[in-house]
Amino acid sequence: MRYLTPRKRAEGRGASGSGTEHHWHMQVSAVGLAFIVPTFIYIFGKALGSSHDDVLATFSHPVPAILLALMLVFGLLHFKNGATIMVEDYWRGSTRRVILMIITAFTYGLAATGLFALAKMAL
Repeated sequence: MRYLTPRKRAEGRGASGSGTEHHWHMQVSAVGLAFIVPTFIYIFGKALGSSHDDVLATFSHPVPAILLALMLVFGLLHFKNGATIMVEDYWRGSTRRVILMIITAFTYGLAATGLFALAKMAL
């Protein structure tokens, strides 16, 4: 007789075998974004409507630049993970694979573009 709890028997038996891991990553990134987003909105709101030179001066300082980089990276990774979960739930077959590749390429392309723009502003 095996003494396994229902939870132990269910581990790794989800549709993808990693549902708990996806959920955990989403929760951790959501908590991190809960601290980053209000600060980012405050700094971005102060720079919004300013002249080009004032915006460059704002984002040439280390704290706003690092905060913007964190916002880009973690925000887009959170988006990618959420979109991946949605696609895994609703699409099947080759359509699913194609959409996942498009989402991944779009997200990493957007992150690279944003980080490149930030580097040009900060340097």
